Amino acid sequence: MDKKKVCLWPSIAETLLPAEPEDVLELDEVWSFVYRRSNKRWLWTAQCRRTRQIVAAVLGDRSTKTCEQLWELIPKSYRRCHTYSDFWAAYSKVFDVETHRSVGKETGETAHMERWNNTLRQRLSRYVRETLSFSKSDFWHQIVTEMFIVTDNLSCIT
Repeated sequence: MDKKKVCLWPSIAETLLPAEPEDVLELDEVWSFVYRRSNKRWLWTAQCRRTRQIVAAVLGDRSTKTCEQLWELIPKSYRRCHTYSDFWAAYSKVFDVETHRSVGKETGETAHMERWNNTLRQRLSRYVRETLSFSKSDFWHQIVTEMFIVTDNLSCIT
């Protein structure tokens, strides 16, 4: 794929259905790597439980700074939603204490996000834990990930 064609793809925000008052976001992060396993990249995602669409995603490290970037990418209409995540400390530092809850996997509150992570790993070999497939550059890792999310979001509309 040509880098010029990448600009023709819609952004993640352009693929979203409108937010509704009772929407809930599930948050999680999944790791991959670029070029070698020591170059870890974490994909942070926020998924709307009702639509099963990824409303925001960011690739980075596992720091509070990357979590803040995720928050900034969440469209304003979704920022008022209740959110659920695992107990990773960055979430409680960034997300509003009034609407955010940290929960264990046994509660089922992040089950849709965990299922999406499994789908990501099944369909994009560069996200499989033990694989010979990997991205050689951050640019292409970002592009392939965004294309997957946009395609998946659009499939939720029909």
